[in-house]
Parts: sequence; structure tokens; C-alpha cells
Amino acid sequence: MADLGIKDAITKQLDQLPPELQRRVLHFAQGLAQSPRKGEPGRELLRFAGLLDDTSAREMMEAIEADCERVDADEW
Repeated sequence: MADLGIKDAITKQLDQLPPELQRRVLHFAQGLAQSPRKGEPGRELLRFAGLLDDTSAREMMEAIEADCERVDADEW
């Protein structure tokens, strides 16, 4: 069961948006509801622990920090 406080907060925010933005929020929520919710338990991922050498791990972390931690305000 969903937290009613969250629903109330979302509703209050939606009430402040124009209809077009409300439509976009609706489409986003519908997409979330339809997306598959599967994953792997952490214990299944332990077999990958230690596979990367230090250089590869550092390069991967740098790439993530450079490209994935930016917010594009115009994306929506």
C-alpha cells in the first residue's frame, strides 16, 4: 500500500502545474508502472567482486563522474 503522505505531496505539486506538465507527469508515472521490476539479489553479484583491476575500476569511476552525474535541466 502506498504512503498517503507521498500521494498527497504529489497531488499538491500536480495542482500547481499547467495541464501539459500534468500530462507529462502522468506519462512518466505510467512508464514507471509498466517498467519491469526485476533485479538480482546482492548475493548473486558477489561473484563479480574483485574482477576489475584498480586501473579499470578508477577509469570506470571517472567516466561515471564525468558523464553520469550531470543534470540536464532541458532534458524534459
